[in-house]
Amino acid sequence: MRACLSLPDGYGLKNTLGESAGTQTFDSVKKSDVIMVIGANPTDGHPVFGSQMKRRLREGAKLIVVDPRMTDLVHSPHIHADYHLQLTPSTNVAVLNSLAHVVVTEGLAKDDFAHERCEPESYAKWKAFVSKPENSPEEMEGVTGVPAELVRGAARLFATGGNGAIYYGLGVTEHSQGTTTVMAIANLAMATGNLGREGWV
Repeated sequence: MRACLSLPDGYGLKNTLGESAGTQTFDSVKKSDVIMVIGANPTDGHPVFGSQMKRRLREGAKLIVVDPRMTDLVHSPHIHADYHLQLTPSTNVAVLNSLAHVVVTEGLAKDDFAHERCEPESYAKWKAFVSKPENSPEEMEGVTGVPAELVRGAARLFATGGNGAIYYGLGVTEHSQGTTTVMAIANLAMATGNLGREGWV
């Protein structure tokens, strides 16, 4: 995960990963296979990084955009998001829990990876929580406004598509759910084995 760190970032990452710092440099996007952008518009806010990201997308990386807005990354010349989860504002955590629900209940979680790095009891509790039927994309669709089939497709892509990177911005951190959302992002990254090397989260 990479963002300009703020209080929600620091607290959320410290409580999930044990360190209040981004896990990769922006250059790592050059080795990413699946890129998820949440609550950010890099082409406007970080044009140099946005250019790097677009280059990687033109080379074949897949893109998931989680944002209420139709940003340039969703559709522009030479760039088209594979999935745009156009969520209702204030439902970041619900969407992330639905993505995690799919990963866990469809057997896509990298349990061996997580067990080597997580407290087993905490990981088991998290898996039990996101597995609840009320966190399924179908149940959450009425809350988030995102069609269940899009959530399922995006979750499968992120979990199976190779090196997965998540980039988030002020749409996450400048929100009352900022810390919880950062924690949900970190949990999703860990469960899919997308931490610890270039091109990953």
